[in-house]
Amino acid sequence: MTRSVAVVYDESALLALGRGNQLASQFLSNTEHGPTRHVYVPAVCLATADGLREGLADHVGALPAAEIVDLDFAGASALGALLRDGIALPVGHAVHLSRPTLDWPDGRPVVTVEPELYADMPLVRTIRLP
Repeated sequence: MTRSVAVVYDESALLALGRGNQLASQFLSNTEHGPTRHVYVPAVCLATADGLREGLADHVGALPAAEIVDLDFAGASALGALLRDGIALPVGHAVHLSRPTLDWPDGRPVVTVEPELYADMPLVRTIRLP
């Protein structure tokens, strides 16, 4: 049995992708070659990145490998708690998606240019982009 692999792109990873970062592009390219590879994009991160780089949401939304994840009730509740702790909205959505769930018992690492944003987050792993 092949194990599924997944990552979560945060706002900084999406902006790096928009700038042509090779590693950010490679994750998405590798995902297209296997049904057990997943790149999750928190909608809040995508909206924030698009606000800084117009057209990025359209570009990412057109990529078959990018799975855009809406904010559901459980996410809104978790994100509210993170906001009360002073965590920025896009970081909070990435944190919520990265934490362990029934489907992803080991969680999903956050691909980011700014791993220091997640340093104090329990159960959150990161992959640093150059």
